[in-house]
Amino acid sequence: MIERYSREEISKIWELKSKFQYYLDVELAVCKAYNKLGQIPDEALNDIVSKANFSVDRIDEIEREVHHDVIAFLTNVNENVGENSRYIHMGMTSSDVIDTALALQMQDAGKIILNDLNVLLETLKDKAKEHKDTICIGRSHGIHAEPMTFGVKLCGWIDLFERNKRNFEKALEEAKVGQISGPVGTYSNITPEIEKLTCEFLGLKPAKFSTQVIARDIHAQYLQALALIASIIEQVAVELRHLQRTEVLEVEEGFAKGQKGSSAMPHKKNPISGENLSGLARIVRSNSIAAMENIPLWHERDISHSSAERIIFPDSTILVDYMLARLEKTIKNLVVHKDNMLKNTNLFGGIVFSQKVLLKLCSKGMLREDAYRLVQRNALDAFNNHGSFVENLLKDNEVLEHLTEQEIKECFNIEDYLQNIEQIYKRFDV
Repeated sequence: MIERYSREEISKIWELKSKFQYYLDVELAVCKAYNKLGQIPDEALNDIVSKANFSVDRIDEIEREVHHDVIAFLTNVNENVGENSRYIHMGMTSSDVIDTALALQMQDAGKIILNDLNVLLETLKDKAKEHKDTICIGRSHGIHAEPMTFGVKLCGWIDLFERNKRNFEKALEEAKVGQISGPVGTYSNITPEIEKLTCEFLGLKPAKFSTQVIARDIHAQYLQALALIASIIEQVAVELRHLQRTEVLEVEEGFAKGQKGSSAMPHKKNPISGENLSGLARIVRSNSIAAMENIPLWHERDISHSSAERIIFPDSTILVDYMLARLEKTIKNLVVHKDNMLKNTNLFGGIVFSQKVLLKLCSKGMLREDAYRLVQRNALDAFNNHGSFVENLLKDNEVLEHLTEQEIKECFNIEDYLQNIEQIYKRFDV
């Protein structure tokens, strides 16, 4: 069974206290790197590790004077450490701390999102097994096309989430980089060896190149991967919303005991989860655009990206975590109306079997254009007059010149449409 995280865990990653703890983790890792290279005595390192601490309130108090959050953080840590604080932040610049800490936050948030994806995929696969043979109508342009099964539709969603999970894993791996390279990234007062050791201690890789910041295309790729996940969540949500329309009613979101759908109309059961997810996807996509705008910074560094990232990273990761969990719950509690699926498939006396009739007529020697005209005439008559396509065919003398009654009825065998379902399922671990 896949472990499930609580909704609060991803939020905690972005809280101020957590942010400063990530800062401290980076600073202590640098001190340990210096110590390993013999540049900070063991006694001093032990003193730093035992005393290094901070207070968010004290940092806020200092920042009101210095107007620099990293300096305020370091000042507060130094107050707690005392004499050996001279070893803290040696040769570093603020972005060494900020960007490396952000990489750690991105990794921790990413682990939760990957877990969410695994939970959702498990639920989708369970539902796909359940509805492997549940006949429904496939649609193109929103119009009835040909029969399929609801399980095949679910396989399509599994494919979406498996592919975007791989895409997010790649983005997460690309973002698994830190930097300890000093002002403008030239290692002027610190060595690449310190950076290498620090990143090893933190479970990161040194960035191949950093100016005074890590290049923001890395961060944009991460947020674009989240935007893609949000978009495929919306793709599923829009489909479910359509299928819940009163005149379609093939599926419904679960409706809890005591739940109410409208303040005015007691009969209403609305697709509120799907609508909620559609709206939130717009926010995540908008945030990915802000991440793209953060890529072109002035020269080796400016901080125009910083204010935006304080919003878009917490918001996007928290929203995607929530959206995946809400969609998983919606799928798990989905009410599937098999009878309505079958009824909708057979509307107008089976006009969705038109291609089978067309091909059968062609196999009897009719030109495709002539056969198409003949089939379309009977199909549209059934559609326009609320009639029956199969009955129209059985009364059409031109059709009967080429096909027997039995051959016409054979065209309406729904099993013919399902003969390769097993081949589709074999492509998935379902």
